[in-house]
Amino acid sequence: MNATRDAHRPVREATRTDRLLAALGGLVAAYVSLAVADLVASRVRPEASPVVAVGGAFVDRTPAALKDWAIRTFGEDDKAVLQLGILLVLALLAVGIGLLALRRRALGSAAVGAFGVLGALAAVTRPDSDSAVDAVPSLVGAAAGALLLYVLMGRLLAPRPGAVTGPGAGAGTAAGSGAGSGTAAENESGSGSTKATGAGAGTRAARADRRSFLLVAATTGLAATGAAALGRAVGSPAEENAAASRAALRLPRPASPAPPVPAGARLAVPGISPFVTPNRDFYRVDTALVVPKVDANRWRLRLHGTGVREDLVLTLRDLMARRTVERDITLSCVSNEVGGPYVGNARWLGVPLADLLRETGVRPPSEGGPADQLVARSVDGMTIGTPVEDVMDGRDALLAFGMNGEPLPFEHGFPVRMVVPGLYGYVSACKWIESIELTTFDAYDAYWVPRGWAAEAPVKTQSRIDTPRPFGRPAAGTVMVAGVAWAQHRGVRRVEVRVDDGPWREARLAAEDTRDTWRQWTYPWEAAPGRHTLTVRAIDGTGATQPERRTETMPDGAQGWHSVVVTVE
Repeated sequence: MNATRDAHRPVREATRTDRLLAALGGLVAAYVSLAVADLVASRVRPEASPVVAVGGAFVDRTPAALKDWAIRTFGEDDKAVLQLGILLVLALLAVGIGLLALRRRALGSAAVGAFGVLGALAAVTRPDSDSAVDAVPSLVGAAAGALLLYVLMGRLLAPRPGAVTGPGAGAGTAAGSGAGSGTAAENESGSGSTKATGAGAGTRAARADRRSFLLVAATTGLAATGAAALGRAVGSPAEENAAASRAALRLPRPASPAPPVPAGARLAVPGISPFVTPNRDFYRVDTALVVPKVDANRWRLRLHGTGVREDLVLTLRDLMARRTVERDITLSCVSNEVGGPYVGNARWLGVPLADLLRETGVRPPSEGGPADQLVARSVDGMTIGTPVEDVMDGRDALLAFGMNGEPLPFEHGFPVRMVVPGLYGYVSACKWIESIELTTFDAYDAYWVPRGWAAEAPVKTQSRIDTPRPFGRPAAGTVMVAGVAWAQHRGVRRVEVRVDDGPWREARLAAEDTRDTWRQWTYPWEAAPGRHTLTVRAIDGTGATQPERRTETMPDGAQGWHSVVVTVE
């Protein structure tokens, strides 16, 4: 009975070094698991990567207030911070699994497999998943990690000469013990020689086992790194096709070009936001941890729902063959705080959405139409609800495929997105759009509504000081205070600046392009030495003054006066 050992118990007592190496083994196994999963995902679908799938599920279940805090705190790096956080949590769990495997080798490997199953479930239950194949990256990665952990623990816990393997180790029967006994002096002498020889052999074996452990860990880690890097460099076939389709796309000439920007609309003031925001600088706020790469040749748009005479399916070629228009439109995000950066102005090319709706029989509620909400759905499952009345009231609501003279960048919705002037992006600017459904606000809540945001959200009047920067130290004398103001679809009538608690002074407004674009403004300030507070406010095209009291971004956008503090030297 004593010779029988529990197969799940370590073959010898673990040392502190063993525990450190076991923790390292857990980390290496987790790393290899994720690297292999990423490699497989690069061939299946990048969105099926376990970190992306789990991260997406986390984003969907995160309270809106926490999401808003993340955007305020980390800006457009919020997604990278989230994924880093997931990796840190996984690292802690991996250490625990490694220590578990030190005591229960098979159980530790099973724990790695369990996390693979969770990743697979997250991948196949994402809104954009349409195939069980999305589970493959997580499962294959988990299998690789579990096998590696099992092998590593086998290297670490291999039997060694002279090692105690259990409570009955080295014991024989009473008779055998008695038969082999000699004098006390002989027993003591023989025992000392045996112990010295066993200890030396055990130490050498321990070092060899640890070298073997580290060699296997380093080799597999490096191999996994190389394989994952190769997979990312090569990319998935779907991404390659999407990139090729964008590169081959030739935008049509607009039937209705945008009017030339007035000469006085662009002010040459250092530090002011440019009138047209370059694509590379245009803000990006969405929930996609991996930017969808859609093949324009395979893209389809389905229009259906209440009030639609017959479902309509369009290809990108169909859409671009229609009457196209070009318009300058400023977009802003509801998560933009007072003075924040999530606003930009671009020249968009697309087709009027109202024309398409009317051709399919859709009428706005003001004309007796049964649908009051248009629900746009993205390829990644995002849903955005827009008032039908706003889309069809004559404003330039577009299905856009061009941005600043080129096809939409992938980050901004290629191949097609919605653009509706006067509404915040979360209720209008659906990127990577694939479906438009006509329904009612009573019948359906789009993605953000159950999370605490308002169902309807027209853009609020805002103004911002771009220069001088907060806590700047300009020299005494004439200081050019400058910035931008916006109130899309109402326009900006006037901008005023106040120094400390002094009177409001009217700023010089740049020429208006359209009421759907922001306006630059400047104010020459005779600055005296000392600490000063500069404040700005705007008056929109209806004559309404931007409210003073600051509010949070939830539930329908921030408002309040923007101010900066500077020290004049």
